[in-house]
Order: sequence, then structure tokens, then C-alpha cells
Amino acid sequence: MGKRDQFSDKAEQLQAQAKQARGNAKDEASERASQGRDRTEAETRRAQQEAQDRFDQDYDA
Repeated sequence: MGKRDQFSDKAEQLQAQAKQARGNAKDEASERASQGRDRTEAETRRAQQEAQDRFDQDYDA
């Protein structure tokens, strides 16, 4: 097997790995997005209120 064939095989292997990594990242991003949408309105309001309270405490000093 010549060096050219070795480089070609390695390039193909790296392309396949990159494609798989993109697919995995896309799946993970999709999963995170769906988890974010699953939050109820009450949880969202509570989280916003807690963030506002922490902000207000920081500037009350």
C-alpha cells in the first residue's frame, strides 16, 4: 500500500469521524432544546423571579 493510499484512507476515516461528531452534536442540541421546552410556565416564572431577586440583592448593598 502506497503512501498516497494511506493518506487517502486516513482522510476518509477523518471525514467519517467528523460526520459522526456533527450528527452527535446535532442530536445533543436537539435533546437540550426539547428539555428546555418541557419546562412549565410556573418553573420559568420562578427561575426568572429568583434571578431578579439575586440581581436586586447584589445592588442593595
